[in-house]
Amino acid sequence: MGGVSGTEAMLLRSLALTLTLLMVSGVQNNVKDVCIGSPGIPGTPGSHGLPGRDGRDGVKGDPGPPGPMGPPGGMPGYPRPEGVIGSPGVAGECGEKGKPGERGPPGLPASLDEELQTTLHKFRHQILQTMGVLSLQESMLVVGEKVFSSNGQSVKFEDIQELCARAGGRIAAPTSPEENEAIASIVKKYNTYAYLGLIASPDSGDFLYMDGSPVNYTSWYPGEPRGWDKEKCVEMYKDGQWNDKNCLQYRLAVCEF
Repeated sequence: MGGVSGTEAMLLRSLALTLTLLMVSGVQNNVKDVCIGSPGIPGTPGSHGLPGRDGRDGVKGDPGPPGPMGPPGGMPGYPRPEGVIGSPGVAGECGEKGKPGERGPPGLPASLDEELQTTLHKFRHQILQTMGVLSLQESMLVVGEKVFSSNGQSVKFEDIQELCARAGGRIAAPTSPEENEAIASIVKKYNTYAYLGLIASPDSGDFLYMDGSPVNYTSWYPGEPRGWDKEKCVEMYKDGQWNDKNCLQYRLAVCEF
């Protein structure tokens, strides 16, 4: 083989130099990896960046457990909304009757109570005035402890019963000649007949007062009563005499109180 030319020798030197530099560089890199240096001085802190944007609201969490009760005298909380009214409960059993209270002090006798006596005097005066007015109008007659009155209406027997009861009385039933004469005077005034407060017994057929007691005074027209089972009521003629009659006729309503 011939000798190396000058150009080739230069190329070989350049290649050898390059390989040498590469080897030296590799050794230096390895040394950096295994060697530990001393820490340097900290640098100056950088400036703060711009504030970031608010994030979106998250999902509402579950309510926490109730907190402890506050001290007494604190501010009341907001009222809760009213709930639906429930159905009424079953009534409870009656409690035991309590013991009677202590007896109060005795009051004044009625005769010594001035206020009560004044009130009674006013009532008595008003009643006497009313009775006097009605007596002058011949709408009322007083015989003993009885008062007889009529409104001038003629209705059936059962209607007279109801009318007198509503007024606080009952159908007039004479128990003496004086009472019979008083009722007869009312009958004459209205020029009609009137039912009396007598009814035939369903058992014997005898006439009784409305309370079931036996009749102690009568003023029958001669030959009466003779209606037997058909005529259960009693009417008064204008002369004060009586006749048995059925209870469906229209007769004057006379009440006694």
